[in-house]
Amino acid sequence: MFSSKTTSSLIDIKTLLFGLIAVFLCGMGFSIIMPVVPFLVAPYVNNSSEQALMVTLLTSVYALCVFFAAPGLGALSDRFGRRPVLLLCFIGSAIGYFIFGLGGALWVLFLGRIIEGITGGSISTLFAFFADITPQENRTKYFGWVSAAAGAGAALGPAFGGFIAHFGYAMPFFFGAAITLLNFLFGYFYMPESLKKEHRLKSIPLMRLNPFSQLLNILTIKNLGRLLISGFFIWVPNGSLQAVMSQFAIDSFSWKPVLIGMMFSIMGIQDILSQAFIMPKLLLKLTDKQIAIFGMIAEIIGYTLIAASSIFAFAPLLIIGMFIFGFGDSIFGPSFNGMVSKSASASEQGRIQGGSQAIQSLARIIGPIIGGQIYITLGHAAPAVMGIILIIAAVFILSKRTRLAK
Repeated sequence: MFSSKTTSSLIDIKTLLFGLIAVFLCGMGFSIIMPVVPFLVAPYVNNSSEQALMVTLLTSVYALCVFFAAPGLGALSDRFGRRPVLLLCFIGSAIGYFIFGLGGALWVLFLGRIIEGITGGSISTLFAFFADITPQENRTKYFGWVSAAAGAGAALGPAFGGFIAHFGYAMPFFFGAAITLLNFLFGYFYMPESLKKEHRLKSIPLMRLNPFSQLLNILTIKNLGRLLISGFFIWVPNGSLQAVMSQFAIDSFSWKPVLIGMMFSIMGIQDILSQAFIMPKLLLKLTDKQIAIFGMIAEIIGYTLIAASSIFAFAPLLIIGMFIFGFGDSIFGPSFNGMVSKSASASEQGRIQGGSQAIQSLARIIGPIIGGQIYITLGHAAPAVMGIILIIAAVFILSKRTRLAK
């Protein structure tokens, strides 16, 4: 028989369930649009090279806005609590999706992404929410549950987005807006505040609102700097892959939205399978650091197969590569977030998660721009080759660390 709280960790089951549902809806809302972005851009460009460039720039401008906004949102959540910041993020994302779906001109598409990016701190604030309600010794396990919930949403989102694109390429964006608005309403009526008043900041120093000061500040935290640098080397090619993959599938194999959506769903399916069957066993035998490196090696193999699929024009290699990459990403994320979370006190979770989100966003600004340029100039396999090189460097950096939380 289950009580509303576990006897060992005193986690409120209703609060945990709310957080997991919110993460699921965020994952679905974000991923449902992935198969159709190139098709919405197509009417405003002249060729596939311009199409690839605009798709990657739309990804980068979103990440740029998150970069500038995430530290401030993290600071606000440390000062006023997670609940108001999450509600702001949900409503902003819904507006951004709706504007992008309206379209009509390239600048409208960019406006939608800018609005969505400015309020794009929901994931980092949700991680801070989970850090508030989970004990440190079990945090990586619960972050695995978060990853599985996000994976379930990410698995359903692209497949459903590709399907409803039959009714118009803008439909996934309108549906994404509806999902995110549902998340807002759900949070408004049922979300508890997770950050106790005694753990909140008394005031917000102005430097906490400066993303560059925030970056420099968190990089000086003991046991965190090299961890985030290695993460940066992971997120640059990941951002590139996410930005160019739809265009890659169109140019290399002439895939339509349904097939592209199914391909993206592989990532979400991997999250579910990994968190349900693999992560529990890995956590019994390996440290967070060892699991992260294991995941990075799997990503290298995945990138190799993705590059080979383009070189040999053989689509099955792409599918296998996405499965292996998705597996690596699914076990890297929880172990990495667990290590990051364990590097800070309860009153600094928003700061740390916001700073981590800012570094991810910086990588996802740079990654799509570089990926888009080398995709156009060096060939379709080039972004995956970049991923192989950078993740090898990340493995080297992380393996050199001598004092990491288990």
